Amino acid sequence: MYTSLRWYNVKPNSAQEIMERSEKGFVPIISQAPGFLAYSQVDTGNDTLTTISTFETQAEAENSNTLAADWVKENLASLLTAPPRISGGTVGVYKAK
Repeated sequence: MYTSLRWYNVKPNSAQEIMERSEKGFVPIISQAPGFLAYSQVDTGNDTLTTISTFETQAEAENSNTLAADWVKENLASLLTAPPRISGGTVGVYKAK
């Protein structure tokens, strides 16, 4: 498994709106991507959001970054204050209920 992390700086008081738009618009897209295992979006405070996308392979996780970039450009660009910071890595421990 491989996870991609994306950190977004957002305009003040826009985190909730972004999460609502993402749930309706982006989650259906990413959840249908090849190798999809899990997706989370976290309001990390101080006008930041963090997304966590887990896929079966590194290539699939990296493809999610392209999906996210395209969707964000079309749907959220006006609510961001900077490009996202992106990182990823091999999952060492994973447990879900």
